[in-house]
Amino acid sequence: MDRRKFLQIPIAAIPAFLASRAYGQEHTKFPVTSTMRMKGPVVVSTWDSGVTANNGAWPLLRKQGHALDAVEAAGRASELEPSCCVGLAAWPDRDGKVTLDACIMNGNGDIGAVSFLERIKHPVSVARAVMEKTPHVLLSGEGAQEFAAANGFKLESGELSEDARKQWAEWLKKSQYKPGINVEGRPTTILQFAPNYFDNGKPNHDTMGTVALDASGGLAGMVTTSGMAFKMRGRVGDSPIIGAGLFVDNEVGAATSSGVGEEVIRICGTHTVIEQMRFGRTPEQACREAIRRVVKRDLVKAKEFQVGFVALSKTGVIGAFAVQKGFTFTVTNEQYPEGKIFEAKSHF
Repeated sequence: MDRRKFLQIPIAAIPAFLASRAYGQEHTKFPVTSTMRMKGPVVVSTWDSGVTANNGAWPLLRKQGHALDAVEAAGRASELEPSCCVGLAAWPDRDGKVTLDACIMNGNGDIGAVSFLERIKHPVSVARAVMEKTPHVLLSGEGAQEFAAANGFKLESGELSEDARKQWAEWLKKSQYKPGINVEGRPTTILQFAPNYFDNGKPNHDTMGTVALDASGGLAGMVTTSGMAFKMRGRVGDSPIIGAGLFVDNEVGAATSSGVGEEVIRICGTHTVIEQMRFGRTPEQACREAIRRVVKRDLVKAKEFQVGFVALSKTGVIGAFAVQKGFTFTVTNEQYPEGKIFEAKSHF
């Protein structure tokens, strides 16, 4: 485009124009548009199992409740449901211990997180306690557990569920840690070893991210996870890291992620999404740009893993994008009170 034609573009349209130009010829498979606008209040969670999370959040949002309370309720619902694979019933690390990570963020910038937490049923609520009762952002390991116990959270037995114990024993026969895409693009380290890692014939996932917009226009989000199955002892992914697995800003929107956390951390994924939205891109465009950055680092390696982002703007526009096909997200509002599952567009 020559200078004269560029100057004829309305000022308000320049960010969108530059966004469309930034993708390059290799990104012309899908249109760069996002028209998925939902009437608020609305709650959005990653994966098909987001139905469980949204069922926890929606009763509060429907009654004019606050987004922060709603996303905490979403996390607690997921942590209690074994099929969500994020709580104490989830798969262990390679040493046979279940370690949990979680974070929560309000649209005004209040944040709290825990990582490498053991024997606590609701890490998302511990994360909120960190936010509200301490001057810190993140507590980890033994210190996080001591803080939880001191604030009334019960120490559970720490024993593996019967199913998790069987799958860990099966995994030990080969002891392979190889995150992959597997069925329908959902990343799991254990699909070939754990036939019970399915929900109605489809694999579930070990990270639950939720973002919500309440009736007053407030935004909040949370992430809760058991991390990659059979990970190294002490491994922490993107989930409890503000700006990686979750970022929320009342002026712009909220974003969360799922997939191989190390790849999300490398680009400060959700912060990248929110900043792209701040500069004028739609949620889908912003998620797509974050995925472009993930993929461009190593195109060959990117074909072997999954990362997905989902974002919700302050005006109720929802967008998502993933590396591979199969990344789904669940939306619940007045239009879809039972929750509706959508599949994100993908790079490959």
